[in-house]
Amino acid sequence: MLYRRAPSAWSHVADGRGTAALLHGDCMDLLRSLPDGSVGLVVTSPPYCMGKEYEEGNDVADFKRAHAEVLPEIMRVVRPGGSICWQVGYHVDRNSLIPLDYLVFDAMRALPAPPVLRNRIVWTFGHGHHCEKRFSGRHETALWFTKGDKYTFNLDAVRVPQKYPGKTANRGPSKGQPSGNPLGKNPADVWDIPNVKANHVEKSVHPCQFPVALVRRFVAALTNPDDIVLDPYAGVASSGVAALLEGRRFIGAELERAYAEAAASRLRDALAGNVKVRSDQPVAAPNPRSKVATRPHHFREFHHS
Repeated sequence: MLYRRAPSAWSHVADGRGTAALLHGDCMDLLRSLPDGSVGLVVTSPPYCMGKEYEEGNDVADFKRAHAEVLPEIMRVVRPGGSICWQVGYHVDRNSLIPLDYLVFDAMRALPAPPVLRNRIVWTFGHGHHCEKRFSGRHETALWFTKGDKYTFNLDAVRVPQKYPGKTANRGPSKGQPSGNPLGKNPADVWDIPNVKANHVEKSVHPCQFPVALVRRFVAALTNPDDIVLDPYAGVASSGVAALLEGRRFIGAELERAYAEAAASRLRDALAGNVKVRSDQPVAAPNPRSKVATRPHHFREFHHS
């Protein structure tokens, strides 16, 4: 991580072709070792600076300083036409929220040659901390930037099922033909993907890891086979697992030893074909006739005039 310095040591996880490499150490050491324009995609979730066990920065000023240092190096190593996906949530202090994607956007705009924002993805999930003095948070965001106007975008690789897959056109020259793309529809910019909680198949030692399915969409859509995917805050290497599953190469850095060890283990499992991941599929809706889906009798009725 960027918020403190520590000796760095390479822990190579590879199958003989340089498929994956993980640095146990500071991400700036990793970034400074990479040549210009060598990375196809940077996808990461940086620390939110709220004093969690894996971060020393405790306030928004730390977050801003860290990004002012790391983002110029990120831009240097990304190739023209490459992408940067920065997934963040909120800095929370005594029930006061600061949306961190605003700060990331401002930091990107301050660069000498700022990248272009293509989408602000809303990642929504069904579970989390239940709040008492505000509405419970059930989403975070991911900003997708590109380095230049000509960029990789493989939409067909990430299409999702149509809402009405058998629907046909009822008029015009295409009457009777399927009205949607047979490969599925554009997943749009709101993604409903479960977060990694206690019973999630991907759960490891990291308290805030993001799901492989979330990263896998970015990898599949924004890179081509054999491209390099970089995660400077690798955690337990969810980005690396996603990259390897999609036939890409991965390089990352992680400062905490326990997370780096778990990351190396997951990368080896991905290379061996036995890593545990949740498939990218819609969350099952409860049966409306089941007991858990029935409105309790004491719930108030709301009438709109």
